[in-house]
Amino acid sequence: MARVELIMPKMGESIIEATILKWVIAIGGKIEQDEPILEIATDKVDSEVPSPVDGKLTEVFFKEGDVVPVGTVIAVIETEAAGGSASPSSNGSSQSKAPETVAAPVAAPVLEPVSVVNAALPVMAVASGPLASRSDSGRFYSPLVLNIARTEGVSMSELEQMQGSGNGGRVTKADILAYVKNPKKVAAPATTGQAEASPAIQTAVAAPAAKVGTPEGYLMVKQKTYSHSGNVEIIEMDRMRKMIAENMVYSKHVSAHVTSFVEADVTELVLWREKNKKAFEQKYGEKLTFTPIFIEALSLVLREHPMVNISVDGDKLVVKKDINIGMAVALPTDNLIVPVLRNADQYNLAGLTARVNDLAARARDGKLKIEELEGGTYTISNVGTFGNVMGTPVIMQPQVAIMAVGAIRKKPAVIETPMGDMIGVRHMMFLSHSYDHRVVDGALGGRFVRKLADYLESFDPNRPI
Repeated sequence: MARVELIMPKMGESIIEATILKWVIAIGGKIEQDEPILEIATDKVDSEVPSPVDGKLTEVFFKEGDVVPVGTVIAVIETEAAGGSASPSSNGSSQSKAPETVAAPVAAPVLEPVSVVNAALPVMAVASGPLASRSDSGRFYSPLVLNIARTEGVSMSELEQMQGSGNGGRVTKADILAYVKNPKKVAAPATTGQAEASPAIQTAVAAPAAKVGTPEGYLMVKQKTYSHSGNVEIIEMDRMRKMIAENMVYSKHVSAHVTSFVEADVTELVLWREKNKKAFEQKYGEKLTFTPIFIEALSLVLREHPMVNISVDGDKLVVKKDINIGMAVALPTDNLIVPVLRNADQYNLAGLTARVNDLAARARDGKLKIEELEGGTYTISNVGTFGNVMGTPVIMQPQVAIMAVGAIRKKPAVIETPMGDMIGVRHMMFLSHSYDHRVVDGALGGRFVRKLADYLESFDPNRPI
């Protein structure tokens, strides 16, 4: 028989480890190629790992709940193929062949929408936490370790002083859980030749977490627990919902949210779409919604206002040369997910429509790739889909702004004509632009949404398809 080593698959460029949720096949169980052998989870996706071969599961090296680095051997499968069994050597002793190592394929992931309802508008938040994955010293911390640190109120300075048992001294789940149980017993690794750690390090280890109001300290504020009476049902938050809560609180803490509103007359746009949507579908094979039209206009405005297409890195501004627009997509579960339309300014309307429809369809079917959820520089959410007139969306970190487009409604409006003003029925909608007031002032934020309204209002009613 041949022995095939199953390794933890790589789930994306930024994923370095995964949690084993469940072994679908027990030790000794037979398995067919492409049959799920275990379920894993990262901070972005849950997925089944199928077997790369037919055979029998003979060994597993990790139990459910363990966090395993990508590329680590997690199990051994025996197959009927020859070549892996012991074979006699020339001196009469037997020598076992090294098992064949096979990278486990990954089934289509079940994407985890990390979203939450904020007043009138549910929006996505980037799956990143308030503690950076790398500290100033360059030491790496896994998403799981950072999530535990956030939950338990462990500051970055404390993480820096932990002596990790992982590869290269990396702090593991077991290390941080041990620290949480008894933080004073965990000391910083002593420098060669030093009898004890410096006073500064001792203080960092022994001191309580940062004060409320510091970048780390806000994590220490835990919600009060309440006693409940009457007819209630208590539901435990699942892992996804906890992540949602963390990211929403993080975004509101980091960014100084301000929202500017503009009402736009989109009558010409609405009439043009109504007139041409059938011909458009016949020509391109795609249904024309309002979303690609909005994204087309938004791309133009972002190109004219590059200081909105940025992120913040400490006291530096990172100006993004690419215009990658995330679009919130409602899922059958009522959650939202935000796939990213990369280089949106390089598509014509037909191309945008095809990309928007494709991303939306695969988002609802759970067939997006991890890289299609990353790299957004600005986000748009169509709250009008839910019948909302306007909303105040939460910024997706590390972006600095987000646009909500409201429902288009027929309203009486003043129409200016050469013969004088008159009242008429127009198609009107609100645009809500939420931006980070740390780096986007009211003048820029207000100008930005006004310019978008101008583009939509000046839509060419004779535009060819």
